[in-house]
Amino acid sequence: MNRRDLISGAAAVSCLAAFRAHPVLAQDEGIASHLRDVWTAWREANMASTGRVIDGPQQGASHSEGQGYGMLIAAIMGDRRAFDRMDVWARVNLGIRSDSLLAWRWLPDLAGHVPDLNNASDGDLFRAWALLLASRRFGVGEYRDAAGAIASDLAESCIFTASDGEPLLLPAARGFTTDAGAIINPCYAMPLALTELATEFNLPVLARAARKGGAIAAELAAEGVVPDWVEVANGTLRPAEGFSFDAGYEAMRLPLFLIWSGLSDHPAVLRYAEAQTRAPQGTAATVIDRATGDILSTGREAGYKAIAALSTCAAENRIGSEIPPYAPGDPYYPATMQVFAMIAQAKGSPMCIPL
Repeated sequence: MNRRDLISGAAAVSCLAAFRAHPVLAQDEGIASHLRDVWTAWREANMASTGRVIDGPQQGASHSEGQGYGMLIAAIMGDRRAFDRMDVWARVNLGIRSDSLLAWRWLPDLAGHVPDLNNASDGDLFRAWALLLASRRFGVGEYRDAAGAIASDLAESCIFTASDGEPLLLPAARGFTTDAGAIINPCYAMPLALTELATEFNLPVLARAARKGGAIAAELAAEGVVPDWVEVANGTLRPAEGFSFDAGYEAMRLPLFLIWSGLSDHPAVLRYAEAQTRAPQGTAATVIDRATGDILSTGREAGYKAIAALSTCAAENRIGSEIPPYAPGDPYYPATMQVFAMIAQAKGSPMCIPL
């Protein structure tokens, strides 16, 4: 049901005027108009009629990341029906913990489907942010309440205090602290999502975690591309045992999220963009050696090329980018990165319009 089904007459005129007066909502309305066909293609390829977002290459799994990502796009696109379906599926199938966070993964062929009750803080963060945006987009107070509960539980369960007293966003509620500190994924601390939730729900620790995450990313970028994972140990940054210290499929989200957050001049964006200039024509670097900057693997998927093109354009402060058209045949992850790159371009780097 859309907003015209809910209101009528003078009330409709007043409410619609208020909607368009809100700069973020008005911007989302423009994005929705521009990306309507892209959204339809993504939804048809990646979301089941039940609302389950399916990651085909990963055993046909669903996870809190996919549900949160899909819900965020649906909120921006103004698609309440898809939003509700994804939200309900997530709550019924992954909302089985004692708090407001989701179990991180659901496997279709496994008895019981959920092998691990641990959460993934990036999935929960994006779901909370999606619910907050949806509460404004659709005027539903219950969405805001749910967003606040998730944000509070993230602040309670997924924050680690570093040796300097500053908070870090842990990847999950358990399993990522060490004797010397904590293992983090730099891309999880999406600045805009954390700061908007912090402001809305008076949770300053989340805004501080966003700033600390940005500072760590800048420190890492001083010596190379920012890796997928790092251990923060007694004030130093070092490889995390058993985790990738290259910049791969995890780390590629960091420049994307920084640009989306209006931080195009962050050193991590500049470093990633510079590395992408060494990728062969028609490809994007998907795994980059942190120590040498060598390209270890490449991909031709449009989503990966979109992140590379957006990062390069933003880093060079150019007008116009080589972000490719949406490729509906790409699997869940690169397809989602493609949609995110298009949204990030519109919101965070409007001069990088695709040419």
